[in-house]
Amino acid sequence: MKFIKMHGCGNDYVYVDCTREPLADPNGVAKLVSDRHFGIGSDGLILICPSEVADFRMAMYNADGSEGAMCGNGVRCVAKFVYDEGLSPKTELAIETKAGIKYLSLTVEGGKVSQVRVDMGAPSTLAKDLPVIGLGDEVIGQPVSVGGREWVMTCVSMGNPHAVVWCDDVKYLPIEQFGPLFEHHPMFPDRVNTEFVRVTDRQNLEMRVWERGAGETWACGTGACATAVAAYRNGLCDSLVTVHLLGGDLTIQVTEDTVLMTGPATTVFRGEIDL
Repeated sequence: MKFIKMHGCGNDYVYVDCTREPLADPNGVAKLVSDRHFGIGSDGLILICPSEVADFRMAMYNADGSEGAMCGNGVRCVAKFVYDEGLSPKTELAIETKAGIKYLSLTVEGGKVSQVRVDMGAPSTLAKDLPVIGLGDEVIGQPVSVGGREWVMTCVSMGNPHAVVWCDDVKYLPIEQFGPLFEHHPMFPDRVNTEFVRVTDRQNLEMRVWERGAGETWACGTGACATAVAAYRNGLCDSLVTVHLLGGDLTIQVTEDTVLMTGPATTVFRGEIDL
């Protein structure tokens, strides 16, 4: 199997061109290639597939083999892949995902894509859209007790579920302790991605993320969007913010009806693996 290893702010995936033929057992392949000791090493596997409703379709699989709905860093890299590899000459793309069609604007420098802006669509804070149960119709600034600690939580769907909680210090937070407790908490029957966030000021948010099916990752595009929405809805930041992640920065703009994310997409290396 030929592949390209790519990342967006350190959120790394193995990318495979499936426009000509599908990949057998993508769930199993995702687990194989994601292993950082016995495989390639990644947060998961992303396939670029044909689409009947958009330019291309993105199929993403987490490191544990489960299929995900959407990955903001991943979809930026899909755009770079199709442009850089000559699959499309367009600098405005529509990519089909399980969370709907996403519209992307590409910045090209020296014949290669360097930055991508993604219209991530409308966020939702309705409990049924995550889902989150037992906490009412919406969860905005709500106290919860998880792992023997009190948190203030806002839940946001960006096509996939996010629980955003506030911290005084995210640098030394034992995320490997609290992340799984949120992910597998009974209030999230489909599991959840959890963002641990410190508000630096009204234009800057510091974030670490525990992703369902992957553990801590260096960045999460949908998580950065959910974080900006949560902070804005709680009156903690302006509508345009920079979210600082372990792997880099993303610029997020919250509008009345959508969320715009701008960030880098990077090719690491290409290769071939015997499955």
